[in-house]
Amino acid sequence: MAALSKTGGSGIETQHNRDDAYFSISFDWRVILPPAALGLVLALHLILPEHENYRLKLLPYFTNFLTFLLIVYGIAAVASVFILRIREKLGFKAVFHASGFVALGVYNLITLKFALIPVIYFPAPERILGVFVEDGFFLLRCLVYSLRLLLSGFVLGALAGVFTGTLIGWSRRLNYWIMPFIRIVGPIPSTAWIPVALVIFFKPTSASIFLIALGVWFPTTVLTSSGIMNVRKSYFEVSSTLGASDLRMILTVALPAAAPNIFTGLFNGTSACFLTLMAAEMIGCKFGIGWYINWQREVLAYANVYAGLIIIALTFSFLIGLQFKIRNKALDWQKGTIRW
Repeated sequence: MAALSKTGGSGIETQHNRDDAYFSISFDWRVILPPAALGLVLALHLILPEHENYRLKLLPYFTNFLTFLLIVYGIAAVASVFILRIREKLGFKAVFHASGFVALGVYNLITLKFALIPVIYFPAPERILGVFVEDGFFLLRCLVYSLRLLLSGFVLGALAGVFTGTLIGWSRRLNYWIMPFIRIVGPIPSTAWIPVALVIFFKPTSASIFLIALGVWFPTTVLTSSGIMNVRKSYFEVSSTLGASDLRMILTVALPAAAPNIFTGLFNGTSACFLTLMAAEMIGCKFGIGWYINWQREVLAYANVYAGLIIIALTFSFLIGLQFKIRNKALDWQKGTIRW
């Protein structure tokens, strides 16, 4: 097939079979921004001396980290010339990634190089990276413990929220009795129930799971009920005409139609999980990322505090991204009818 040529704002592109092309030769100038930013940050880090407040020997962690990223983004930039998929993804996110690396470099300058902000509260990047290397195994144990609490509470809260939301969204009678209770109890922060949880549950672990589940239950309940109540009545009329029972209409009509709202409630519930996690781990738990952050804060080890916060951020991002993938897969049939 004859080669096709296209010239656009991002470069010159030559392809064989435009419709299903995977390999193509083109150059997008944006892909060089991340390695250029990394090169600048690395050069300034190596050239400028550290401030006298950092009296410890300079550790190689930040240098190694920047070098690794520079190699990865350099290889990706070269590969993007030939692979269309890499070029599109890297070109789209290049400006954002480069800005993030520049911000990291600025933070390194105002901490390690010039000490413009208090060193004890704002440690240099190399010290934060050093925590992952030197205290990594213990952090992993804390993360596993937190995930056990988090997932247990999330599953219980999500199931209870979908069940309760289905009841009050489907039945007017149950809505009459249950909805006022939800409006009163639901908005109360989960952490406010700590004294009650400690009285009801004998083990701190069980109390923590209860608090996390409570934080997930409220948004999931409200959005599930809202989604079911907004389903078109014609759907139920057609199902009833075909002889479907109430249970069948709930499972095959109401819940699938309300699925976008349900997933939104689960996303909000995930945020509530992490907000509750730190407080829940402070009521007697001996491990966990929240417990670890509070412990390190008390001994003024703020490099460890920031390392724990980074772990929470990465874990939250991973779980939210996983939920988005599950939603996209489960609601693939709704693409084109709603905007995500």
